[in-house]
Amino acid sequence: MTDDELIAALQDADAVQYGEFELSHGGTSEYYVDKYLFETDPRCLRLIAQAFAERIEADAKLGGVALGGVPLAAATAVTADVPYVIARKKAKEYGTANRIEGRLANGEEVVVVEDIATTGQSAVDAVEALRDAGAEVNRALLVVDREEGGADRLADHGVEMEALVTASDLLDGDR
Repeated sequence: MTDDELIAALQDADAVQYGEFELSHGGTSEYYVDKYLFETDPRCLRLIAQAFAERIEADAKLGGVALGGVPLAAATAVTADVPYVIARKKAKEYGTANRIEGRLANGEEVVVVEDIATTGQSAVDAVEALRDAGAEVNRALLVVDREEGGADRLADHGVEMEALVTASDLLDGDR
């Protein structure tokens, strides 16, 4: 898969929208990348899973950030035949009351999987939750880097971020 192929798929799925949008961190933007449109599109999901699978080791374990990273982690896990866990935003208040769902051994290395990074805070929160549960986390794979500080914030926490595309790539020539 090439970057151009993924960019075309994201655009064909109408995942890039223009207007006035409020973002999760409270800021506003003139464009929005709708993760639900690309994560529910079979072509996009397949291309993303294949690209992520090419970037992980054969014995990797993935950590999907709830909610957006979970379908990406699941599709990649099936594509690469590797296990994954889910990092919840907070522990559920019933059942097992876990913040990390799935099997995770102490000291196990986990690659975080996330949809979009703006500030990177949701990925950092997942990294911290995984580390608190005993995982070693040094990498995060993302679909889109909005280039608004996410990579730097993750680096400040000892995590290398790799995005399949940047906002600049995605928006170049799209208007």
